[in-house]
Amino acid sequence: MQNKELNVLDIPKWGRYLRGKWIESFAANLTIEERKEIYMDQFLWHLCSYEKVECLEKEEAISAFEKKNKKQCTIFYQFSDDAYLVQHAKNLSVQDLPRDEWNMDYQDLYVMDQDHQWTFIITHENDWLGPYFIEMG
Repeated sequence: MQNKELNVLDIPKWGRYLRGKWIESFAANLTIEERKEIYMDQFLWHLCSYEKVECLEKEEAISAFEKKNKKQCTIFYQFSDDAYLVQHAKNLSVQDLPRDEWNMDYQDLYVMDQDHQWTFIITHENDWLGPYFIEMG
């Protein structure tokens, strides 16, 4: 992330924990069986693609993320335990998000605010499924 206004801390090995918090926050209404039926064990974003939650998609999702008043948030991945804590995230934009389109571990990216009230998701299916934006409450 090249944006110098952001305070980004590397939080290695936090990915598993953050994925669990994400499920608690955004998929709590689904039973374990329902999660299995939509293959959330493969991709958390299936919550959106299987329409199990209200969400914005594509340009609307990007716009919602860009406009969101961001204070502090975490960035994590589907297949890596690497993660980041972004403090002073006010100016965090889609262009700042650390993705590697050539490495599957870093293609499916999740941004979650500190209160777990919203999340922005970029999938590896970037021309077909996603990005997605979910806001609770």
